[in-house]
Amino acid sequence: MPSHALVSFFQVASVLGSGLTAAKLLVTGLHRRYRVFFAYFVFRVANGIWPFFFDVKSNAYAYLWAWTEPVSLVFYIWVVLELCGLVLERHRGLYSLGRWAMGFGMAVSLTLSFLSLLPKITPAMPQRSRRLGYFYATDRGVTLCLAIFLLLMLFLLSRYPVPLSRNVILHATLYTIFFLSNTLNLILSSVFGLRLYRAVDIGLMGVSTACALAWAFLLTPKGEEVRMTIPHFGPEHEERLLYQLDSLNTTLLRAARK
Repeated sequence: MPSHALVSFFQVASVLGSGLTAAKLLVTGLHRRYRVFFAYFVFRVANGIWPFFFDVKSNAYAYLWAWTEPVSLVFYIWVVLELCGLVLERHRGLYSLGRWAMGFGMAVSLTLSFLSLLPKITPAMPQRSRRLGYFYATDRGVTLCLAIFLLLMLFLLSRYPVPLSRNVILHATLYTIFFLSNTLNLILSSVFGLRLYRAVDIGLMGVSTACALAWAFLLTPKGEEVRMTIPHFGPEHEERLLYQLDSLNTTLLRAARK
């Protein structure tokens, strides 16, 4: 199958998968627990449909893209914050620390991204090219920070036996894969240029679509009731780790009240 046909296929499949996920959350009532995630997928459906009606070289396409891409970035941050709150629902002190750490990391990442852009900005560069450069620098900084944050959160889940619903564990795992598949092409294109962009982009679109379908079929109301922990070394070891986690959370809550 030609590459352009594969791209069109995955674009349609992505919209359908996103629509199924949003519909599943709404019908089952899970949208009340995953509010931001649900809103993002409603936006994702609309954002996946409009490109079919515009020529990619038209001014209308460029205008809509310029407005919708920043909204996607905001949703990325918002969904990660919601996911962090779900994972650390019983540890609000750690959640507050996580928010501050993510904000600090994002500031550092954005600063480094813009500094790497400065040598490429010249007085002769058109204003539109400058705006695109600033946007891509922002996009790269935000997505890199969120990718690191999500991987650290998965490490926390693998290191500490935090009891969570099956849905939250599934959601955290799938969203990390989904987010990385949506952003890895940006990172790879920055490192390797456009040589492998088309092949990598098609593969990552397939992964993203598979994640959307997995959400649609695997998130269930019963999954909220089933409590799980990722397997660890043994009961005594797990009890000691949970005690450490609870102690750190209590210390952070006390420090926040002072």
